[in-house]
Order: sequence, then C-alpha cells, then structure tokens
Amino acid sequence: MKKVTLMGAGGKMGVRITANLKDKDYNMAYVEVNAEAKSRVESMHGINCTDAKDEIPDSDYVIMAVPDIYIKQVANEVVPLMKPGATAFCLDPAAPLAGALPERADVNYFASHPSHPSVFNWEANEEAHFDFFGGIAAKQVIVCALIQGDESVYDDAEELAKIMYGPVTVSHKITIEQMGILEPALSETFGAAVVTVMKEAVDTAVEKGVPKEAAYDFFLGHINIELALLFGKLPGGKFSDAAIKAIELGKPIIFKENWKDIFEWEHVMKQIKAIT
Repeated sequence: MKKVTLMGAGGKMGVRITANLKDKDYNMAYVEVNAEAKSRVESMHGINCTDAKDEIPDSDYVIMAVPDIYIKQVANEVVPLMKPGATAFCLDPAAPLAGALPERADVNYFASHPSHPSVFNWEANEEAHFDFFGGIAAKQVIVCALIQGDESVYDDAEELAKIMYGPVTVSHKITIEQMGILEPALSETFGAAVVTVMKEAVDTAVEKGVPKEAAYDFFLGHINIELALLFGKLPGGKFSDAAIKAIELGKPIIFKENWKDIFEWEHVMKQIKAIT
C-alpha cells in the first residue's frame, strides 16, 4: 500500500482531497499547520493531523495542497526529507514553472489540475448538477504532467490524481508548459477576464433599465446556445447572418488587436510570476 502525505489538509483543496482519499487504498497521512484549518478537517473527516517530519521520509507521494505563494517555502521544507524515488505532487503548474521546486534529481515531480465540470455536463441527480467545482459528484476532466522523473511513475501518479479529483472521465497527458498555457493564460488571464466583462455587460444592461431577472435569463440562455454552436455541440449549427454581422461590429470595439499576445510564452511567464 502506497503512503500518501497530504500537505495543507485543512485548506480549500485539502479538505476536498481528504474526502476523496481517506477511505481509498492508500496509507494516508495528513499535515496542517493552521490551527483553525486543522480543527476543521479533523472534525469534518474524522482524521488526525500529524507532523510533516514524521511522515515525509517514508511517503511515496507528497501532495502539496497549499496556495501557490507558499509552494516554494513548503517544497524547500519537505522535498529534502523525501526518500529517493518518491513523488512530489503539485496541484497546478504555476509554482513549478516559476522555479519553486528545489533541485533534487532523485525524486519525481508531477502536476495535475482539474478542468472543473463542463458547462455541457449532463448530470442525473441534484448533487452532481450543482457540483460546479467538481471533486464531489459531478464528472470532470483532468490534465496531468510529469515534470521530472522516470516515465514509469506516471501511471500510478495519474491514478492518484483521478481519485483525488473524481469522478474523472478523461485524463489528458500534457507537458507542464502546456499546462501553464491552459492555466493561468487560457482559463484565468483570458477566460476569467472575459467572463468578468460579460457580467459587467449584463449589469450595464440592467443600469440601462432592463429588469435584472430578464437580463440574466436572456443573456445566460444566449451564452448557452452560442457556446453550443461554437464548440461543436450542435453539428451543422451556425450563427445567423445578423449575429455574424453583430460579431463583426463588436470584436474590434471590445478586443485589442494584440489580445493573443497573452499566450506567448514570455507573457505566460509574466502571469505566472505575478501569481506566485
């Protein structure tokens, strides 16, 4: 039975991972230094948190479920304690790409991140339908990358990731650099910014006198069909001629000509350094 130590067991991601791993076929150890978070995870899941220095040396996996800004500090504390051949597990690519992981050739570095449940998910029950974040009941996809180490460790690390984020339907094997393009560049720097402006646009319609409920219902319904058209969920479907003309009018007003620069690697690294 593989031993897994979860760092940050009482944090936002930590409590979710604890819920998914505590009854699985792993020898689990939980570490949490924040007193409030420790009390929360222990009472929620009936587990006991222990000290990292007592758990890390014989762990096969060390999951670093801590915020990006603390990864470097935590990694520098725990990686030197890891046994040769063990795997340090990161939950997103920002910290590894920012150089937060200490150099140590005899350990493996692995990263995995959830996509979160798709807007096109079909879920049969209410719990799954409203599991927007994922990792509880709704199906989701994950991406995984072996940052450093022997390729032979990939399959077992990926299986751990599938359980952590389950239920998982697909796991995509990519590079850590590709993961950095997906997040923060695509999903946050671009996606979250655009969605934020979408919300501001709806609020502007309300300020112009449209009833709030009408604006929300109208906009969210149109976003649903527009996403379905663009992402291949309605084969053969296409925008109307009037909609195409509106898009041609809107894009140059809303977007700068160089907006795709955020996906150039120099800019991706600028984003990563900003959040770490």
